[in-house]
Amino acid sequence: MRGVKVSLFGFGNVGKAVARVLLEKERFFRERYGIALKVVSVADTSGVVWLPEGIDLQEVLLVKETFGKLSAWTNDYEVYNFTPEEAVEDIDADIVIDVTNDRNAWGWHLAALREGKAVVTSNKPPLAFHYAELVGEAEKRDVPYLFEATVMAGTPVIGILRENLLGDTVRRIEAVLNATTTFILSRMEQGRTFEEALKEAQSLGIAERDPSGDVLGIDAGYKATILHCVAFGPITFREAMVKGIDGISQEKVKEARSRDRTVRLVAVVEKGKVIVEPREVSLDSPLAVESHENAAVIKTDLLGELAIKGAGAGLKETASGVVSDVIKAALRIA
Repeated sequence: MRGVKVSLFGFGNVGKAVARVLLEKERFFRERYGIALKVVSVADTSGVVWLPEGIDLQEVLLVKETFGKLSAWTNDYEVYNFTPEEAVEDIDADIVIDVTNDRNAWGWHLAALREGKAVVTSNKPPLAFHYAELVGEAEKRDVPYLFEATVMAGTPVIGILRENLLGDTVRRIEAVLNATTTFILSRMEQGRTFEEALKEAQSLGIAERDPSGDVLGIDAGYKATILHCVAFGPITFREAMVKGIDGISQEKVKEARSRDRTVRLVAVVEKGKVIVEPREVSLDSPLAVESHENAAVIKTDLLGELAIKGAGAGLKETASGVVSDVIKAALRIA
């Protein structure tokens, strides 16, 4: 049985979901893969809890749920005031998990890789702006750098492109990558205005208090940029052409529906080109998704057209992508 030490950065909703999976499926991972995952540190914005012999995940979840911050956990554990860079350098871990929203996390991803540590992340901006540098460093050090959950949560589009279509030349990818905009557009088809649909999405927790990242197409643009990097080679988000749904009227949505079509925020990815914009798609298209689903249609020279559809949001769904990558990294390390 090989023990693998893990540092978890980010203990909001996604981080807690990842911790629950690691806790609840510990026996499954031991029996199926021969891997014993030991979380040696957990960090939120209040501090870093570090115990080399391993943290009780049940207890850390209880503290977070009860007090809302790890710094309240003062009885049994010392809470350190490390920066992420200090933590990845000082804490002895095999795998660093980043489920934060830290736009500057690429710096400490690099630090972890240079320490010979695998990195697993759901954090999009580091890859959307620094893919070449990060992946290049991981290849140079021969350590895993895995990011399935950055695009389509746990639906394995990154894995398909990175690991399965190795003999194919990808020609084009069309995808719907943002569930919040899909929800808003669906509600507009039912008669709500954009403002009404957005408020409902916010009340349900589907949209953030500041929804600009979703409605302006930025989130989908990050994801489409990452797809380009994997399928065609490195670019940055600055090279993407992005237009959101904020200019879409109720009339436009209803008129499309009257012709058996639906408006969705569609990403089109071709070699050297990323475009994200509202487009009409046929109701029988794989891209005519509803609710929190995402979809991608990958066109290649050999396979032809491959459609993949699944959850593009959700805590368990995102945790699925993160933990899958953790297992991949652990098996490679072992």
